Amino acid sequence: MNDLGLTRADAISENLTRAELRIAQASQAFGRVNQKTDDPITLIVVTKTYPDSDIKILHDLGVRNVGENRDQEARAKAAQSPSDLQWHMIGQIQRNKINSIASWADVIHTCDRLEIVAPLSKAAVGLAKELEIFIQVNLDPAAPENRGGIQPEVLLPLAAQIASAPGLLLRGLMAVAPHPTTGIAADTAFERLAELSHTLTTEHPSATAISAGMSHDLESAIEFGATHVRLGSAILGGRPVVQ
Repeated sequence: MNDLGLTRADAISENLTRAELRIAQASQAFGRVNQKTDDPITLIVVTKTYPDSDIKILHDLGVRNVGENRDQEARAKAAQSPSDLQWHMIGQIQRNKINSIASWADVIHTCDRLEIVAPLSKAAVGLAKELEIFIQVNLDPAAPENRGGIQPEVLLPLAAQIASAPGLLLRGLMAVAPHPTTGIAADTAFERLAELSHTLTTEHPSATAISAGMSHDLESAIEFGATHVRLGSAILGGRPVVQ
C-alpha cells in the first residue's frame, strides 16, 4: 500500500480514471466527440521501467495498448504478458535491433529515416505480420539530429517508401512537443503537426493518425487532432529508478 492506504491496483485504477476523464473532457471541449470516425482517441500507457505486475493490473483494468522504448525490456515483458495487448515501440530504433523489435511490436511510432524502412519491411514479412508505422517528425528546428524525428521536407519521400513496403502499414505522424526551454509552445508545435498531417493525407488519404500528447500536454495535442496519446507517470506514478 502507498501512503494513502491504497493498493497498487487501486492507485493505478484511480489514476487511469483521471486520465480517461481528461481525455474525454478535452475531446468534448475541442469538438472531437462529433468527428465522423469509428476510432476514439487511443490511450497508450507507457510502461517502460515499470514492473510486469503493473502490466497485469492495467490489463485487468481494460487497458490494451502499452508503450515501451527499450527493445530488451519490452521483448521480455511481451513474452509473459496477455496475448491481446497491443505493443507500441516509442523509442528510437537502432538498425541492429529491428528484427527483435519486429518480433514483439505491433506499432512503430518512431520511423524517422529511409534506411530502416527496408529492414522493417523484411522483418515484418519474415514474421508474416503487418507493422503499423508512424513517421516521427521533429517539431524543433534547432534540435540535434540524434534527437529523433525527420525534417518536414523529408516527410513525403519517407511516406512513399513506407506505403509501398510489404508488411508495413502507414498510419500517420508522431511527434513530441519541444521542451519549454526552446520557447516553442506546445500549441504552436501541435498546430504545425496538424499541418504536416494534412500534407501527408493529400498523398496518403488513409494515414490520418496522429500520435502526440503526454501527461503534461495531452489537451493541446487533442485540440490539434491527436488520435493517440502516450501517458506514463500520470497513470503509473513516479518512474522507478533504473540502476
